[in-house]
Amino acid sequence: MKENWYMFFKMLIKHEGGFTDDERDNGNAKGDGHGNKGSTMLGVTAWTWAEYTGKPAPIEVMKALTEEDVKPLYKKNYWDVVKADNLPSGVDISTADMCVNAGPSRAAKILQKATGGLTVDGAIGKMTIAAVHDRDPKEVLDNYYYGRQKFYEGLDDFQHYGKGWTRRNKETLELALSIV
Repeated sequence: MKENWYMFFKMLIKHEGGFTDDERDNGNAKGDGHGNKGSTMLGVTAWTWAEYTGKPAPIEVMKALTEEDVKPLYKKNYWDVVKADNLPSGVDISTADMCVNAGPSRAAKILQKATGGLTVDGAIGKMTIAAVHDRDPKEVLDNYYYGRQKFYEGLDDFQHYGKGWTRRNKETLELALSIV
């Protein structure tokens, strides 16, 4: 739902935090596409920022990013891609947050599995949106939480990042349920 965008963004920034250049983070592995080492600021990787702006994103550029700088990127590349404005309250936030963590296809697949009875194709279209609206949002959110957790636990780097991902998943569910 449109009115949930700002609530989502506020939660997202809290979870994403500030600057990192952790070499273990797969998000930093691509560098910035212009020969610079990869880094992340406010959850945006140098690769993503360089692609979004069409300009190199060396560490000094990344360190200077603000919440206002990255807000339009998150709206366009994540919230809008999963059609969050068309999803029920709570489901929108959970789906968009997973999109940030694992991409739009993974976020859509988890939503389609959580809703049940859908072809799991990784694209949120009219059928997925209609099916989500036909279900109890609390049930969809619980299923989404478990699907998301299962995905995280299957990742090779869960041992290193799993505690944070699990906390984020739980906090996202709590916020989502609070607005259903």
